[in-house]
Amino acid sequence: MPTQPDITIIIPFLNEEENIARLAGELNRFVDAQPQLRFEILLVNDGSTDHSVEMIRSTAFPLRTRLISLSQNYGSHAALRAGILHATGAYITFLYADLQDPPENILTMYDKAINGTDIVWAHRAGTQNGWFEQRFSRWYAGLMQRYVNKRYPLKGFDIVLFNRKVGEAVNKHAEAHSSVFLQILNAGFRQDHIEYQKLSRKAGKSKWTLAKKIKLLVDSFVSFSYAPIRLVSYMGILFFIVGVLWTLYLVTRKIVADDLASGWPMLMSILLVGFGITNISLGIIAEYLWRTLDASRRRPVFLIDAVEDLEEVKRQN
Repeated sequence: MPTQPDITIIIPFLNEEENIARLAGELNRFVDAQPQLRFEILLVNDGSTDHSVEMIRSTAFPLRTRLISLSQNYGSHAALRAGILHATGAYITFLYADLQDPPENILTMYDKAINGTDIVWAHRAGTQNGWFEQRFSRWYAGLMQRYVNKRYPLKGFDIVLFNRKVGEAVNKHAEAHSSVFLQILNAGFRQDHIEYQKLSRKAGKSKWTLAKKIKLLVDSFVSFSYAPIRLVSYMGILFFIVGVLWTLYLVTRKIVADDLASGWPMLMSILLVGFGITNISLGIIAEYLWRTLDASRRRPVFLIDAVEDLEEVKRQN
């Protein structure tokens, strides 16, 4: 029987052909520098349409590297879940093809984990991303910290290392349209963190578009927080109180002064505000109902097209 790896490194990718050669070189350097550890590397293809897969098959990666191809693009969180499902290492961690997160973080997290910690996070001490990305990340992190989990770091995180016990819990409760990071953060267990400086992307274009960021924000709230529903309730109570006070004011003014002229502008304003709040409320409630329906269907979070051992691929070629 093959020896169990100490660490499984999961690397999701989507159209990263500009970074494949550099990624392979960095992984070889990193693995060769740690002869005391056994690594397993899982490259998860999240529906790439460029030459990333062909380049991976023809590039020299470390031993025990497998290529997992999903049937289509499901998103990075689904790709990470696919990697966790196939991981065999005693500890599991993530890395990304753009190498904005130094592989050396894995060693620092591993040192903490083997001393009795189930989950170790790599918090960003700083980042070299653009101004908009930094603002969005800070805003998202602030919302998560306030409404989802107080332990969420204000500068965010992209990397985590956890043991098989946590990995099995994630596999047992795989969630569609959800954040795998928040699921791990909310799992409890013994948690710790390190801090690091996130680097800038050297090649290729980020696939982390504004639409995907907004989807993650919605997924995070709907999957892990009741804050939107509570907001609807608070708004309803607020407008009910304002409506009652406004009605009392109009009645009193009519009785005392009788100087109010009836007109459509005020009526239209009330109707527009009222219908606006109603539509927002219905939209939020419908989002939760749709997620409930989607979960009840028990559709797979992802489908796997193929799993290839790169060493076996090279021998066949």
